[in-house]
Amino acid sequence: MIKNYKIILEYDGTKYNGWQKQGNTDNTIQGKLEATLSRYFNQEIEIHGSGRTDAGVHALGQVANFKINTKLITCNIDLDTLSLMVNLNSYFPEDIRILSLTEVDSRFHARLNAKKKTYRYSICLSPKEPVFNRRYCMLLPKDVDLKLMKEAALSLLGTHDLKGFSDSKTKKSTVRTIESITFNEETINNDKYIHIDFTGDGFLYHTIRLITGTLLSIGLHESNTNIIKEILSTNNRKQVPFMAPAKGLSLIEVEY
Repeated sequence: MIKNYKIILEYDGTKYNGWQKQGNTDNTIQGKLEATLSRYFNQEIEIHGSGRTDAGVHALGQVANFKINTKLITCNIDLDTLSLMVNLNSYFPEDIRILSLTEVDSRFHARLNAKKKTYRYSICLSPKEPVFNRRYCMLLPKDVDLKLMKEAALSLLGTHDLKGFSDSKTKKSTVRTIESITFNEETINNDKYIHIDFTGDGFLYHTIRLITGTLLSIGLHESNTNIIKEILSTNNRKQVPFMAPAKGLSLIEVEY
């Protein structure tokens, strides 16, 4: 009997080479998960994530699914979903944790069925990195013109060809729809944070980090507010002022 499980997990991507399994290293999130699951169920397990997070990028709500053949299980394993989640978590490293585990229809696929994703980019406006959040934000020792950034972000809403905001070499369509870009401010231990949430039907390689770098360049009055429209019209990646570092980015939620 084949069982299909959907999991929601969180991970600190600091020391990993991204989500996707790679032939030259086993230090990826997918690689760690598949190795652990394969040993636990005593069979080869393939896991499908909702999308690939880059090296150093984190997740608070990554969604994935995997299938097991119960006939190949050779030892007494409790397949109750709560017990299974607790037991599997005991084998994962401390920077990877399953938040929920449910049995789903055999046709469910975490990537192919995903409708919408939300990512968050966090910036700390401080002269020195915060001790406890230093892995999860970009340090910016200057204030920014948030109003100008919000106005510039409006140009990105809707359906656009985002090739100019990507390092992807895919031959597939680079057209994506960005539903919303929201800005939230927070103060922690006297440090001011800006969180930028991006929600859309999908994002290309490095897109959010390139957009964030462009918005920050505008907020620092280093780039003209029209630069986003220019990049969208020309698809010229070289016009992007800079790419924000990976550690400030987290996958927050995937909707189906």
